[in-house]
Amino acid sequence: MSDGLQTPLQFLKGVGPRRAADLAHAGLTTIEDLLYRFPLRYEDRSHLQTIASLRPGQPVSIAGRIVHCGLRATRRPGFRIFEALVKDDSGTLRVTWLNQPFLRDVFAAGQQVVLFGPLEMRGSGGLQLTNPQYEIIEDEEGETLHTGRIVPVYEKAGTLTAKIQRRLIHDALERVTADIADPLPEALRLRHGFPARYAALLSTHFPPEGTPVPVLNRYGTAAQRRLIFEEAYLFQVGVLARRERSASEVKGTAVTVDDRIRAAARAVLPFRLTDGQRTSLKDIVDDMQKPAPMNRLLQGDVGAGKTIVALLAAVVAMENGLQVAFMAPTEILAEQQFATVSRLLQGARFRVALLTGSTKSAAKRAQRADIERGDVSLVVGTHALVQGDIAFHRLGLVIIDEQHRFGVLQRASLREKGLHPDVLVMTATPIPRTLALTVYGDLDTSVIRDLPPGRLPIRTIAKPESRRDDIYQLVRGEIDAGRQAYIVYPLVEASA
Repeated sequence: MSDGLQTPLQFLKGVGPRRAADLAHAGLTTIEDLLYRFPLRYEDRSHLQTIASLRPGQPVSIAGRIVHCGLRATRRPGFRIFEALVKDDSGTLRVTWLNQPFLRDVFAAGQQVVLFGPLEMRGSGGLQLTNPQYEIIEDEEGETLHTGRIVPVYEKAGTLTAKIQRRLIHDALERVTADIADPLPEALRLRHGFPARYAALLSTHFPPEGTPVPVLNRYGTAAQRRLIFEEAYLFQVGVLARRERSASEVKGTAVTVDDRIRAAARAVLPFRLTDGQRTSLKDIVDDMQKPAPMNRLLQGDVGAGKTIVALLAAVVAMENGLQVAFMAPTEILAEQQFATVSRLLQGARFRVALLTGSTKSAAKRAQRADIERGDVSLVVGTHALVQGDIAFHRLGLVIIDEQHRFGVLQRASLREKGLHPDVLVMTATPIPRTLALTVYGDLDTSVIRDLPPGRLPIRTIAKPESRRDDIYQLVRGEIDAGRQAYIVYPLVEASA
């Protein structure tokens, strides 16, 4: 029996083609998608005030009856104001909605309404509620969604306002069964004191009366913590599944290392390796000699020498008759890596090629043919390397620079071009061990902690957008001093 989570959103009341398109554009196609679109924040509209007690300059919530209402024209062409007079036991209040003429088909005299919005002084000295959120109460026992309670506020999605989303989510929660499948094992859920899945979703979207709003806005309720935990749990299950799948794979060729290959590696080495580089290189080469594909993350500051370690691993692969793909996040960095690699391999027998999105069509076709035949041993490029029409002859090692700029699917696409090749990903971003285990749990980790002799310490400076001119001034000063500067724009996917 279906629990309703996979019901398409088009079956919800009020979802026509336009709203369905807006929902799809926001990545929402099923009821489950919608229920996992959580509020940005919460507003406490639960304390209804009497009209006589209202003071200007603050949001207010009131309940009352419409005495009369209507549309009024203004001097501005096409601009009209919908006005209503609302009465409770303590007095009356003028309510206006600016340029919302459709409200004449919504409101009528005698209706019971609940309103929430900013209160201000009118020119004549009276109070006025302007453009408030509203809800018409069909009967005294009717449930309110938009006022008179703690109200969730959602990010707008196309034409879908927070108010529309509240209604859709409320309807969605009524459509699904309370015993929907729960991805958290019951013993784990009970150990942490988490509510069941449906209860957590209901309380997160429509918190019960008395829930502290500050706790809600820092996502600290039991329901919210459960859903956060659920996301992390499912992510870790996926990471574990990827790791187990990788461990069960057998690559086409496990490399061997002998005196000839060691001599070839030493021939391209322009300097003596640091202790950190040697240790990391040993980790990598040890993995490359195993039957299962390597999945390793190499960390190290800018200037720590990650590239030379990766290049030595590439030499080992190429000396075993395998091809190497070296992928960088941007064309400028790919060109920079290509220049470095070409210089270091200048005396070697291996052919190196650069392939990016801006490579001319004729040259690109020729390079693709050479890569497919195996005439190119090492190809440096950007996301162009993961495009479907590029085939490798015998891809054995994939090196990905600044891997956090690439998605899992892009990395998987590149790996699928070879016979389960070894994968080495590099980053200069310091990643604490706990986070590395959480986010990159499918990768073994090596860290280069030392810098080669003579390297100056790296200074990392972060400035907010408001200090952009300071950055430009710094760049200008470096250029005036005869140095160089470049700006990395992290484009991964080609623009349409």
